[in-house]
Amino acid sequence: MAGNDTLSSARDAGRQLLTEVESKQLLVEAGIPTTSALLAANKDEAVRLSSEIGFPAVLKIASSSIAHKSDVGGVKLGLANEDEVGQAFDEMMDTIGNDVPDAEIQGVSVQSMARPGIELVLGMSKDPQFGPVLMFGLGGVLVEVLKDVAFRIVPLTPRDAAQMVREIKGFAVLEGYRGQEPVDVAAIEESLLKLSRFVEERPMIKELDLNPVFAYSDGLTVVDARIVLEDA
Repeated sequence: MAGNDTLSSARDAGRQLLTEVESKQLLVEAGIPTTSALLAANKDEAVRLSSEIGFPAVLKIASSSIAHKSDVGGVKLGLANEDEVGQAFDEMMDTIGNDVPDAEIQGVSVQSMARPGIELVLGMSKDPQFGPVLMFGLGGVLVEVLKDVAFRIVPLTPRDAAQMVREIKGFAVLEGYRGQEPVDVAAIEESLLKLSRFVEERPMIKELDLNPVFAYSDGLTVVDARIVLEDA
């Protein structure tokens, strides 16, 4: 599979952290919806790709050295035209060059802006005794503040996925709150099952973080993705 080639190439190069572009390519192969992510090696490519994808556009730093892009000025949202994309590219490179001068930069990820939705987090970490463990909860800053998450050991069954979604305290938000549309819970459960199969088939993955994932009444999409590999 092409995804396994991506993982092998990264490990052969001594990289543990995949870029977001690589991570999203793997998720798409697994059948998990994501926002498009195209790699631009330079400013001119970033401008051209943003025009092809359509505005408003998003730029994110693509680096195997930077785990949390927003912490170092590596995310630019809502770029309305080519001029704003070019300016955002320059600002991003200047900031990262000053703050993280030793970072290995592959380029920038050019993406379309996702329509707003309920923010979720899906993740995986490895327990020394039980192996891969999936996590689900409300995403964005809420996951850090509320710590309202559910866990299950891989592989998941359909019953496991259904229980994970329903046992978080914030499930009422997913059902529709104060006139807000309920989200597509079946799509969340299916994505958890696909993610379970994805990590079970790829034991070289050490950690996975999909946050935020936007849930809608008609599906969901992964907005940001981080995959960490085991030591070679």
